[in-house]
Amino acid sequence: MAITEPPPPAAAPAAGVNGKGLQAGALGLVGNVVIGLAAVAPAYSLAATLGFVVMAVGEKAPSMFVLAFIPMLLVAFAYKELSQDTPDCGTTFTWGTKAFGPWIGWIGGWGLAVSAIIVLANVAEVAAIYLLRFLGQDALAENLTAKVLLGSFFIIAMTLVSARGIVVSERVQNVLIAIQFGVLIVVSIIALFRVFTDTAGAQAVDPSLSWLWPGGLDASSIAAAIILCIFIYWGWDACLAVGEETKNPGKTPGIAAVITTLILVCTYVLVAYAVQSFAGFSYVGIGLNNPNNTDDVLTVLGEPVAGTIAASLLLLTVSVSALSSTQTTILPTARGTLSMAVYEAIPKRFSSVHPRYMTPAFGTIVMGIAALFFYLVLSFLSSNALADSVSSLGLAVAFYYGITAYSCVWYFRRTLFTSARNLFMRGIFPLLGALAMTWAFVQSAVDMIQPDYGYTAYGPIGGVFVLGVGMLVLGIPLMLLCFAFGTKRFFRGETLTSTTEVKVPDVA
Repeated sequence: MAITEPPPPAAAPAAGVNGKGLQAGALGLVGNVVIGLAAVAPAYSLAATLGFVVMAVGEKAPSMFVLAFIPMLLVAFAYKELSQDTPDCGTTFTWGTKAFGPWIGWIGGWGLAVSAIIVLANVAEVAAIYLLRFLGQDALAENLTAKVLLGSFFIIAMTLVSARGIVVSERVQNVLIAIQFGVLIVVSIIALFRVFTDTAGAQAVDPSLSWLWPGGLDASSIAAAIILCIFIYWGWDACLAVGEETKNPGKTPGIAAVITTLILVCTYVLVAYAVQSFAGFSYVGIGLNNPNNTDDVLTVLGEPVAGTIAASLLLLTVSVSALSSTQTTILPTARGTLSMAVYEAIPKRFSSVHPRYMTPAFGTIVMGIAALFFYLVLSFLSSNALADSVSSLGLAVAFYYGITAYSCVWYFRRTLFTSARNLFMRGIFPLLGALAMTWAFVQSAVDMIQPDYGYTAYGPIGGVFVLGVGMLVLGIPLMLLCFAFGTKRFFRGETLTSTTEVKVPDVA
């Protein structure tokens, strides 16, 4: 293939360093899956979302986890195919540019960055609140200054860990993931055991297979639940963003992404069944329809299920989950800006890689600063605005997942009919995933524009819509600024096209 970018320097890269300066071959399949799982933060995601899913669809919450998993799996197939062809840390940016040109690619990369900035602000505060509650400092957990100080510390600390290298990051995540899944699975098994042995209490209900079928639900309820479930699955694509630092980058990251989504759907359905069966649907006590439990139905069950130790462990688990997501959200986003800078889509300063740690240190620090700024502004503006920002996250995620899936279909359009495998894996499955993401985006945007959606409103428009769509639209003037000041070569199609050989490692 023709190389349209400037020729590389004559000197060959050092062993273990890829074309962008990252540490090639640092992760195996397990390490890659761990990064993907940690980015999703399953314990925090369930604690923050399950109650609202139940509010939207009642006992059908497990069916929403399965239903949302299907488009996620279809999109994961798109990621797998694109990663196998072009294992680039720019992911959506790189693939969108190669398929549709620089403008779509740039705005797709911006969608990923928006998702990261929004979620970083929220997970940092969640980590702070749950750690303070675990330590018995409930008063401090409600104190704005204490939450903001500890949350800010977590953003800074995890930014520094991310800058220290991918191996250090993986080692930290191995411990945090083991804690998360260990506690979630053990508590779920205990809860189900007590339900089946009739020791769970009068509020408990027998689990039913009908919970897995979304019959009787209207489109708005399904859309509201699906957009929430997109949030709890979001993050698995971190597997692809660290693909260039993974052994066999053309194969391993795609497999890791599919494995990650399969682990997640099994875990979510197990926990949902355990929580619904044990808590029941009462409007009082630990019932899932009690509005006092909606914000967090997970840790409420700790003491009733297995005593004070389980309650404390669940608090710690949610804090650890949010903390791990703080770091693993920074990882892929900083690498995305690295790729954008390498192809001159943003200032070249973002392409700098630390000579010792082999990480995009500058981009990592800038991402941490951006998240910290967003967190501080929304925290002191309104706690409701911060809550609405996480509700808007699904829009940005559906946006860039959709671009990626459409990119797969268009990029491989000439090879779709060369085999049945290509037709399904590169065409039909990604297209269905893209259409599902488009539907979720449009339906949710229509619902979110209503002033009674979420906690805030700006005149006749809901605050969730303003934050979600506003952050995406903000990318347009930023993109025009990049075009106007020094990155015209990218926008003229001179640095990255469908035929450009991207800078990727060759590590078996």
